[in-house]
Amino acid sequence: MLAVEGLNAWWGHAQALFDVRLQVGEGELVVLQGLNGAGKSTLLQSLIGIGPRVQGRITWDGQAIDTWPAHRRARAGLGFVAEDRRLFTSLSVQDNLWIAAQTEGQGTPAERYKRVLALFPQLQPMLQRPASQMSGGEQQMLALARTLMTGPRLLLLDEPCEGIAPVLVAAMRDALLQLAREGVTMLVAEQNNILADRADRVLVLASGRLGPLP
Repeated sequence: MLAVEGLNAWWGHAQALFDVRLQVGEGELVVLQGLNGAGKSTLLQSLIGIGPRVQGRITWDGQAIDTWPAHRRARAGLGFVAEDRRLFTSLSVQDNLWIAAQTEGQGTPAERYKRVLALFPQLQPMLQRPASQMSGGEQQMLALARTLMTGPRLLLLDEPCEGIAPVLVAAMRDALLQLAREGVTMLVAEQNNILADRADRVLVLASGRLGPLP
């Protein structure tokens, strides 16, 4: 499904990733662990095609995508939820969801909308609320729900449970595990061990170098 060979990344003149090699198979839940500054966000951004300057080979279903822009990778089925959420804060929850539904993806927009509200019933009473009036945890739910509205085949999640209230952490974990049971492929960067115990594999990134869990 996703294969990475010899990936290096730079922010300016500073190298952030060193010869990263990674494979994510269809239906896998792979957790990427590492301390702050280890390069987890840089790796996910490199995969989706935003952020750092990269060198190396990234293939998706056997096709090289390392030269593709981010929007083309998204149309091909890669979904990215950034740690900073990147919502349209002046728009309502409902509008944030439906904007994402305009892209191609698995299932109809109406089917995806029904699915995300079933996964995140907490969003139902907030549909007309501006995203700017949501808590951090609620915004994180909306960010994930919005990405699911694109119908992705692979979810790239950057610290999805970081810095949110414990009750919402539990809801996020339940939703992600439900997606895993449904066969959604996920690569999740985290450092708080929310999903690691249920992952198919756990990888560790340290100083830009990737290895298995010791």
